[in-house]
Amino acid sequence: MKRSLEVWHPFTQEALDPPPIRVIKAEGVCLYTSDGRRLIDGISSWWVNLHGHGHPAIVSAIAAQATRLDHVLLAGFSHDAVEELRECLQKILPDNLSHIFFSDNGSTAVEVALKMAVQYWKNTGRPAKKALVALDHAYHGDTVGAMSVGAASAFTDPFRELLFPVHRVHSAHCYSCPVGKTRATCSIDCADKLERLFEEKQREIAAVIVEPLLQGAGGMIVHPVEFLQRVRRLCNEHGVLLIADEVLTGFGRCGKMFACELAGVVPDLMCLSKGLTGGVLPMGATICKPEIHDAFVGKDRARTFYHGHSYTGNPIAAAAAVASCRIFEREPVFERIDRIAEIHRARLAAIKDHSAVADVRSIGTMAAIELRASDSGYASNLRPKLYKFFIDAGVLLRPLGNVIYVLPPYAVSPAELNFIHDRIVESLAFCQC
Repeated sequence: MKRSLEVWHPFTQEALDPPPIRVIKAEGVCLYTSDGRRLIDGISSWWVNLHGHGHPAIVSAIAAQATRLDHVLLAGFSHDAVEELRECLQKILPDNLSHIFFSDNGSTAVEVALKMAVQYWKNTGRPAKKALVALDHAYHGDTVGAMSVGAASAFTDPFRELLFPVHRVHSAHCYSCPVGKTRATCSIDCADKLERLFEEKQREIAAVIVEPLLQGAGGMIVHPVEFLQRVRRLCNEHGVLLIADEVLTGFGRCGKMFACELAGVVPDLMCLSKGLTGGVLPMGATICKPEIHDAFVGKDRARTFYHGHSYTGNPIAAAAAVASCRIFEREPVFERIDRIAEIHRARLAAIKDHSAVADVRSIGTMAAIELRASDSGYASNLRPKLYKFFIDAGVLLRPLGNVIYVLPPYAVSPAELNFIHDRIVESLAFCQC
């Protein structure tokens, strides 16, 4: 007798976690379930949805594109949708980022950047520069290269023998400062370890990768802008490429179009995904400075960047991305972002001294509350209890262990956002039980 085929859900332990909730419709900031519930999507369906579910401009762009061209390979071909997207991104990207390589998602965007950085040095006659540097608490995706530059965790432990070695340096985790300072007494001393590493091994190091200003899956850790600025200066001084993983932080999440803008920093390579299509279809992109691209051009075919994905530059995904970019042009998106940030700041200020709260932090549209817990971290026993509490209260929040965070679509109304924060306040009493 043939067995039934079942869906294997990500980040799920079927022996412990509740059964999946079937969603039958999404509209605005709400998800509607098959059992009649309405959930406010407080995390933008894993940080992807920008403008609200089912935005008519994106939906119509997808439908129109599907009638013209569904897919064509981007190796040796091009098409109108990807050229329109190139033009849209040129308007918003820093001027000195000149070439864009499309892929499928955030992990692949990171893999592309890592490979570009290493091959760049090989192509320019310095093959010894192949080591990579990453931060404590980092998360850059779940493919092998992306896991290698991510921090060691339960996500990566089963694959430890497959991962390539990476130099690890301090993150600017101000709540739990790695060098024992407070922000008031700090001169970004956490970057001293990176400086010492560069001084010792700059001839071996190809690139350092950072999540600019906001480390997501590592606990929604917010960095001071001075940290990113110092990392940029050190890279310049020691001839090391800077990779900015803006997969989460891009397209307004931190208050500017890209988080690097807040620090006045331009990376050598930038990784994008999640909000690129408004969060509707999968797409990734890696953008680089002209000197990086030019190192891959020549009569020697060995200089070629031999990397690609079947769905690179998919026309329907590109059309969605163009529509999302034009929403930024036509609608008051940054006014919505500022309103979200203002509500976050006010609500966090009101609970920061609560006995259950260890720390609060926010940047742009992200607000995080770190709870006191004897078992802090992603595997904290608070996580499943909090998740159920919020679902039962009509809100989709997926705590990172003992860290509750809110990252809503920009279409969220003040009433809806305050409803989410009200449920978080209720959960504080629940956490003390």
